Amino acid sequence: VKPVESGGGLVQAGGSLRLSCAFTGNIFSAAVMNWYRQAPGKQRELVASITAGGKTNYADFVKGRFTISRDNPKNTGYLQMNSLSPEDTAVYYCMVKWTFYEYWGQGTQVTVSS
Repeated sequence: VKPVESGGGLVQAGGSLRLSCAFTGNIFSAAVMNWYRQAPGKQRELVASITAGGKTNYADFVKGRFTISRDNPKNTGYLQMNSLSPEDTAVYYCMVKWTFYEYWGQGTQVTVSS
């Protein structure tokens, strides 16, 4: 049981990417889905989260640019990233949290060129 991220890549500043997080397991619809990121030499940080009921939360540095969403029947979550800047370059991780269990993906690299 592990999330699998996809959709990362290389994009120019100002561009957009859409990350996906596919989860295998029957707890996804009841879980909180989170996107984290870790840039080289920096600590991992929370980017956005969405509850089972659809309530969203964003880090200040992505508000107005990123949108988190989920499709429970497909057991998949998304992170739409717009107006990307080189500061957004990082490995992006999906984390699915259900009760006290945390399921982390392997991450997907996002690189934004200036």
